[in-house]
Amino acid sequence: MSEPQARPKAQIIAGKVIAPQTIDKVKAARETLEAETGVKPGLAVVIVGEDPASQVYVRNKGLKAEECGFHSETHRLPEATSEAELLALITRLNADPKIHGILAQLPLPKHISEKAVIAAIDPDKDVDGLSPINVGRLVSGLADEALVSCTPAGCLVMAKSVTPDLSGLNAVVVGRSNIVGKPVAHLLLAENCTVTIAHSRTRDLPSVCRSADILVAAVGRAKMIKGDWVKPGATVIDVGINRIPAPEKGEGKTRLVGDVDFDEAAEVAGAITPVPGGVGLMTIAMLMANTVIAASRKAGRPEIGAGILKG
Repeated sequence: MSEPQARPKAQIIAGKVIAPQTIDKVKAARETLEAETGVKPGLAVVIVGEDPASQVYVRNKGLKAEECGFHSETHRLPEATSEAELLALITRLNADPKIHGILAQLPLPKHISEKAVIAAIDPDKDVDGLSPINVGRLVSGLADEALVSCTPAGCLVMAKSVTPDLSGLNAVVVGRSNIVGKPVAHLLLAENCTVTIAHSRTRDLPSVCRSADILVAAVGRAKMIKGDWVKPGATVIDVGINRIPAPEKGEGKTRLVGDVDFDEAAEVAGAITPVPGGVGLMTIAMLMANTVIAASRKAGRPEIGAGILKG
């Protein structure tokens, strides 16, 4: 009598594969938009101060915009820039017809209100998807009119890379932040999922997670979600980025892990995103997508940009 075969490990949903595919769609949409309307998408990134990590992010965003064929501007302002000066720049960019997307790199210096700056950006140019208007559009069921925050949008693209039609599936989002948890939940609702928003205080959280066909982890706790919390065959999207000690790499060394215990969950899930190499790689790709979407809408051809996010 032959022994039962071991269940194969989960499909890896790799950002290094899906992000370039998204960028290819962005380039194709940009070419169509420019050929049919004469409009070249324009992205302006604003950074205040000399934070090293922010400088790297901004440089990478500028390089990716140029790769996509966009008109790209980077506005580097000194740390001492006043809030009034920054808001004046935002006002000028709002009025600039060459610019379709504006991103203020966060964090801003403490003397500048992030809330005021985000609110000052024209919602139709808010490619970070953080303005109250865009959040309201998403929550009101108007996802097709919103610019959606890049990380939640990337989560949805990764989930649909496994199952293009999510209609009717049970989705559990662990985490209720305004940046990831709530927007992901509303995106999944727009895809006709049955959605539960759970969090660290949810009663019997493991049982709630096991009900999910799609499990999104965005709670900010390293390896919190164990393998026996995962429904067999589920799609697991891990948004967490946590740094933990890695003595095997040397004294004082660390490594990145997600909110999901990857090794355990990969034995049960049907598909799973790794950390690193998963959702994080989608953020800049979705920023580029949002820029083309914004430019397409401005040109009266929303269907060109919308095509990037279809399946």
